[in-house]
Amino acid sequence: MLTTLAITGMLAISIGAFGAHGLKPKLTATQLNTFNTGVNYHFYHLLAMSFSYLLYLYSNNNWVRIGFWSFLVGIVMFSGSLYLLSIRELIDLTNYKWLGPLTPIGGVCFIFGWLSIMISAYASQNISD
Repeated sequence: MLTTLAITGMLAISIGAFGAHGLKPKLTATQLNTFNTGVNYHFYHLLAMSFSYLLYLYSNNNWVRIGFWSFLVGIVMFSGSLYLLSIRELIDLTNYKWLGPLTPIGGVCFIFGWLSIMISAYASQNISD
């Protein structure tokens, strides 16, 4: 989990820097906004993954582990699809219509990740009662 977390963090920094410095002159304002939304959610859920990892070390709760991996899948699908949608004209992905539906599926993965964390809290609360 820690290696996955480190790689996800390195990608967040790299992709964000690439967007800010390499893509800014090549994208429209709307495309850049879409790209930056992907970067923001990537970072938000990188923090959620970090929290999940630490919580898992403390609790060894499987729901926390499920939350961690749900956040990762959400980053790949939500942020990844936004990255590709924003640069699709630059890399000739205009015919790939399946990219758009990946974004809300990734959002559902984020929601499921947070739900998993909530379930872990209730499960551990019931165990301690």
